[in-house]
Amino acid sequence: MPQPIQSTPADATRQTNAAASTGRRSKARYQILGLLAVGTMINYLDRTVLGIAAPQLTRELGINAALMGLLFSVFSWSYVASQIPGGLFLDRFGSKLTYFLSMTFWSLCTLAQGLVHGIGALFVFRLGLGVSEAPCFPTNSRVVATWFPQSERAMATGTYTVGEYIGLAFFSPFLFMLMGAFGWRSLFYVVGGVGLVFGVIWWTFYREPHDHPSVNQAELDYIEAGGGLTQRKKDADLSGAPAAAAKSGFEWRTIGRLLKHRQLTGICLGQFAGNSTLVFFLTWFPTYLATERHMAWLKIGFFAIMPFIAASIGVMFGGLFSDWLLRRGKSPNVARKLPIIAGLLLASTIILANYVESNVVVIAILSVAFFAQGMAALGWTLVSDIAPEGLLGVTGGIFNFAANLAGIVTPLVVGFIVAATGSFVGALVFIGAVALIGALSYIFIVGDIKRIVLVD
Repeated sequence: MPQPIQSTPADATRQTNAAASTGRRSKARYQILGLLAVGTMINYLDRTVLGIAAPQLTRELGINAALMGLLFSVFSWSYVASQIPGGLFLDRFGSKLTYFLSMTFWSLCTLAQGLVHGIGALFVFRLGLGVSEAPCFPTNSRVVATWFPQSERAMATGTYTVGEYIGLAFFSPFLFMLMGAFGWRSLFYVVGGVGLVFGVIWWTFYREPHDHPSVNQAELDYIEAGGGLTQRKKDADLSGAPAAAAKSGFEWRTIGRLLKHRQLTGICLGQFAGNSTLVFFLTWFPTYLATERHMAWLKIGFFAIMPFIAASIGVMFGGLFSDWLLRRGKSPNVARKLPIIAGLLLASTIILANYVESNVVVIAILSVAFFAQGMAALGWTLVSDIAPEGLLGVTGGIFNFAANLAGIVTPLVVGFIVAATGSFVGALVFIGAVALIGALSYIFIVGDIKRIVLVD
């Protein structure tokens, strides 16, 4: 005989909220979105703080430019290699535990970098950072698919994604001042320490929809009606992973079966293209301003903020525009793909910076291109829309694997072009051409936005 579902304190609180709400939806999903946004901001600070510390660090540890380049690339290699295992871990153990362990270990790796006295230890901790951060974005996608109806997922994706740019745009000046006052090691202590504290906050406050004390039935119905994965506790295993995912098992041939579907192959290529523009700004942009545009360092510090602010606005605009189109009755094909295609096409205009003399105009062109890249950063929304049931983690891992190949390929190609020609002209042509290829992928390859069904 089936056992009755036991009432929990969260159930009692939710019943009280529902009675008091008189039909109005609670907004617990926005609390969860706030957690994702802060976590993503910390994620990007951890992976880029080495670049800020590099001038002092290289002098103290005696690291030359070639070794420093290797250290920058180590993160991307281990990060990419860990995407699919990270997705498998997510599907097995669920969002709460995966994100907590991921943030805790990547923060420890960041903090430990401040303790090193040689390149060997720094290499190991950068490698560990890439492995630890791998499950972050697949988890973000899973949480959005769980907590948000389809009509709000682009907004939600844009909101947490903007954390990538906000952290770099507004916290970098503070980190430079911190390094000037206390040395490069202090950067790793502070950023790593903040991550450890936030990991505890995540563990304390994250809940699945049916377990959250602040959600009422009206909000649950709204999420579920919009396609949110609001499985009840009885449908999950003790780890918090959906039972279907936990019991389905994984076979490596599943990856090949997924990649046979044009939706996934197309968005992987498109995300690689968009990430190529992002990686250029994260790695070569200051060098471009210093060597190609001959700007003084003080001017670089001022101008470098502008494109990141533009990208932040682009991320939010793209998400809101996509959801607005969906609410206006446009199909997911139009609502999801149009902002991405427009963004990638506009990002390709970065090539125009080769043909103007004014530094102000150059920064304006680059800001437009980075704004457009932000618009195109909606790929994770499509992952939520197309992933087969119970395989969101693996699908997200494949997607993030392809996207972050840009972190390996783009710095190497740009460096080769600059070394061979002594100029960034060809490098900007490369970035623009890749963005154009990404747009064509969404136009001709992706096809209908619909959930993939794997048939044996």
